[in-house]
Order: sequence, then structure tokens, then C-alpha cells
Amino acid sequence: MAGRKVAGPEIERLIQLLARLPGLGPRSARRAALHLIKKKEQLLVPLADAMGVAVEKVGICSVCGTVDTCDPCTICCDDGRDETVLVVVEDVADLWALERAGVLNARYHVLGGTLSPLDGIGPEDLNIERLVERVKQGAVREVILAVNATVEGQTTALYITDQLTGLELTVTRLAHGVPVGGELDHLDEGTLTQAMKARTRF
Repeated sequence: MAGRKVAGPEIERLIQLLARLPGLGPRSARRAALHLIKKKEQLLVPLADAMGVAVEKVGICSVCGTVDTCDPCTICCDDGRDETVLVVVEDVADLWALERAGVLNARYHVLGGTLSPLDGIGPEDLNIERLVERVKQGAVREVILAVNATVEGQTTALYITDQLTGLELTVTRLAHGVPVGGELDHLDEGTLTQAMKARTRF
């Protein structure tokens, strides 16, 4: 009895596709699919329309590498942003996270991943060459490497720093260490070590 299908192939395909989304397993996908079907007119139809438009109009910004429905993207076209500061991120999700925080009114550059020789990802597979071109145009005075504190992230940051050597700008990185509200006994050794090395005057 286990594993028998309970719905037609169209519904099963919807469930299978939903299950591929981050954070959704088979059970969550079934619940989501059922909810969409029950709310067909209010949710499923508008969602299908929105996804159709997204397929047709969403693309990659030729300047910074983010996703948008226009090229150059909304951020690159925003004259109110500080063009002297360029924040380099691994992925579009990181860009969105920084924008949600609202800490800087800068411009961005999306790498599209990190260097990972074991996975066959080299500099030519990332948006690094375009980054160097943007910096050489002269307006950028600070490059903030907002990459993850992983081996791959730090390797990528070192490579980019090397590529920018000799240019008249400051290269900085995000602080790493104890997060706001963090308790020391819950942190790993790497985080504690970095927090101690990056200590500041009180």
C-alpha cells in the first residue's frame, strides 16, 4: 500500500516541483500543493501568472550580476547610491539580506559563488573579471568583501584582494566574531578565535 499515488499526474508533478524548493521536503510540498489547490483563484492562478512573467522577464544584470526584470538592474540605476563603495557578495540572497538590514546605501557586485578547486570552480567561472573592470573605471574607493566566513569564501576574498592590488582603493571585509546576542559557550572555536583576533578598544 505504501507509495501509492493519491492524485493525478499533474498534481503529483506540482508536488515534486515544490519539493525541490529550499526548506520544503515531500510532506511540506504536499501541504503547500493542497493549500494552493484549495485556494486556486486566490493563490494558484496569480502564482502561475507571476511565474510566467518571471520566466519571460527576469534576467541577470550585466553590470552587477543580480537578478531583476531590467538591465541594468534597479540598484545599478539608483542615482542615490554611493558609487564609491562597492559591496561584493557571493550570491543574490546575500545582497537581499544586506539590503533588508539597510546598513549601507552602496552598490553591489554578485560573484555567483566562491572559488572551489575541488568542485572545479575557478576564477573564470565567477563574476570576478567584471568586478576588476568596474573598479578600474575609477569611481570606486572602497571594496567591501561581504563573503561568508568559510574556507571557500576566504580563499575567494584573498584572490580578489590580489587582483585589486595596485589600484587606488581600500579593500575591507565584514567583521567576524561574536554575533549580537550570542553566548560564548554556544560558539565554535573558529568564531571565538576570530573574535579574539579582531577585538577592539572598549
